[in-house]
Order: sequence, then structure tokens, then C-alpha cells
Amino acid sequence: MPFRTLDGLDVAGKRVLMRADLNVPVRDGKITDLTRLERLTPTIRELADKGARVIVCSHFDRPKGKRVPEMSLGPVAVALGQVLGKPVRFADDCVGPVAEQAVAILTNGEVLVLENTRYHAEEEKNDPAFSAQLAKLADLYVNDAFSAAHRAHASTEGVAHLLPAYAGRLMQAELEALEAALHTPVRPVVAIVGGAKVSTKLELLGNLVSRVNLLVIGGAMANTFLAAQGVAVGKSLQEAEMHDTARTILGQAEKAGCEILLPRDVVVATEFKPNPPTQTLPVGEVPADAMILDVGPSTVAALILRLPSLRTLVWNGPLGAFETPPFDAATVALAHAVADATRQGSLRSVAGGGDTVSALRKAGVLDKMSYVSTAGGAFLEWLEGKTLPGVAALSV
Repeated sequence: MPFRTLDGLDVAGKRVLMRADLNVPVRDGKITDLTRLERLTPTIRELADKGARVIVCSHFDRPKGKRVPEMSLGPVAVALGQVLGKPVRFADDCVGPVAEQAVAILTNGEVLVLENTRYHAEEEKNDPAFSAQLAKLADLYVNDAFSAAHRAHASTEGVAHLLPAYAGRLMQAELEALEAALHTPVRPVVAIVGGAKVSTKLELLGNLVSRVNLLVIGGAMANTFLAAQGVAVGKSLQEAEMHDTARTILGQAEKAGCEILLPRDVVVATEFKPNPPTQTLPVGEVPADAMILDVGPSTVAALILRLPSLRTLVWNGPLGAFETPPFDAATVALAHAVADATRQGSLRSVAGGGDTVSALRKAGVLDKMSYVSTAGGAFLEWLEGKTLPGVAALSV
């Protein structure tokens, strides 16, 4: 979908309402990860350096239309200023007289953060009047929050129809990476999908089998596919009610010419806890009292051997229960191999989803992939083939 970017845009002296994702992780009142703020700085700096009056708006957590002090963006505005290396103003509301006065005193190149948009229930309702109040603050609108683009809210979609609307640099990078990975990829394409439940990734699997050449299924999802084919999986987590669906997906893949790779060996234990006694067994030999908690080394080795013949890789979900050692082994080994292939230039690798990002960070390769999306739900919906309201609103 063609979309408008900042290229060639004259913003000098203009009030630019920038939708960001300032929903940073906080523990005991302190921000624990500045990644989201750091990723926003290129767009903010570009706009400010070109003389724009930058007005940043965002949600933070789920206050459900009420003022919740712990969900104020005030402390986040301070942190954003530290990341930018320049003062950042803060307004105690995102619409109305308080916001309008804060915008009125902005000078060219200055940055203002508005209070949490979700303090107003109208935000999540995509209320037209609320969208109009936001639009009143600015001359132009820039959306740099792909992670919120799957929500048709006032600050992500409504206001984009009231002002000239553009994609920020982070949004642009995300869209270009995903377009290159799934819609116009260099083939062959492999998708790695892990996670606990088939039921939560039905639409994703259904979309991928028609788009990729090889689909690798890991995590507890793989147990459901194995069990659906009559393979004994002991007391492993699996969804018996999804067996028919799993068989349908296998049939769809065969018709589409998509090869599905399931584990050929697995790591099992009788208890799910850190570092229990384990066995590595061929699929089909899982004891009745054991549970599958990771993909085995033979499966990972076979997949790694395939990497040189592949050109594009999309990854969503770990191969095993990676949070609990030693069941991170398969995910870490594959992550290093993918990073190596990416570094060598033979593979374009795009990954996303909360657990995937955590797993890649744990493996130490987060910055060695072609692109890693921190968008979560929006990344998943894009992979499912859905139209994202916040993106559609930027289309040419």
C-alpha cells in the first residue's frame, strides 16, 4: 500500500502532531527499557531540526478514560528529553485549553509531549469530536506508532483523516521491512512460527501457507500438529479441539505448495522447572508421563542446513519454552545461525512479537537481524494479512 512519507515535506514553522508509542515498561515507578523512546528519536529530531513545532501524543497503559496518576506521561516526557538530549515540554492534557495553551507557546524546533490520550474515553471510541480537538492543535499529522496502528482510535486513525497525514521514519522502516518480507519477498521464503496455541495463530498460519515456501512450526503449537497426525505427545501442552483445524492447515499447505516442517526430535521432561532431568527423543517416542518442552538438536540442525538456500525469513514465536533453561537451546541455536546468514548477506531476516524479541535479546542477536519489530499485536495482524487502520489512513 503506497503511503506518504516525510521525504521533501516542508515543516518549518508548522505545528506537527506526532503519534508515538510512549508505552514504555515501568517497574516501581522507573522506566526499565528506553528502546521505544530511542526508536522515535530519528523522526522527532528530523522534524525539530527542520523547524517544526513537534507535538507528541501517545497512550500509556489502560486508564480506561480516567486520570490514573501512575499512568501519566509526565515522567516519560522527562526520559524522552534525556534520550533526545534537549528539553521536552509537557502538557497536563492532550486536548482542550491546557493543550492549546501549551502548543501556543511552542517555538520552532521545540518538542511538547501531551498527556495520556487514554485519559479520555473518546480516544478508544475514535470519537469524531475528540479527533477534531486533536486536529485543532496542529497543521500536519505524522504517525510513527506502527505498534498502535492496528487500533482504530482517534489519535491513530481519526485525526489522520482531518489533517495532511504522513508516516514517520519508524513507521516507514517497519512498513518497508514487512513489505519486503511478506508481500514482495525475494524467494524462497521461510516463516518460523512458535508459541503455545494454534487457536491464537489460526489466521496467521492460514495467511502464511499461501505466501511462504517453507513454514516451520515450533513451540507447543507443534504438539497439536503432531497429535493431530496420531503422534503420541505424552502430557505435553496441546489443543485436542484443534486437531481438525491442524489437519486442515496441513491440507491447505499441500495445495499451496508450502512445505511444513515439524519437529523430528524433541527435548522432554517430566517436570516443567529450570534445569530438570531431560531426554532428547525422536518424535513418536515421548513417554506418557513426559512433556515436550523444546525442539531437538537434530531438527534445528536440519533447519540450519536449509538456511543457505533461503533468501527471506519471517520469525514470530520461540521454538520452545525459552524462558526456562535448558528449553531455550533450540531457539538460541537457530537465532545465532539466522544472525550469521543475515550478516553474510544471503538472508533477509524480519522478526517480531514480544516473546520473539525477548528470545532474540536473550540470544544476543537482537541487533543482528535485518529488522526486528517491537510492535506486538500490529506485527501479528500484518502477518495475518489484515488491513491496519492506522496504516490505511496514511495511504496515498
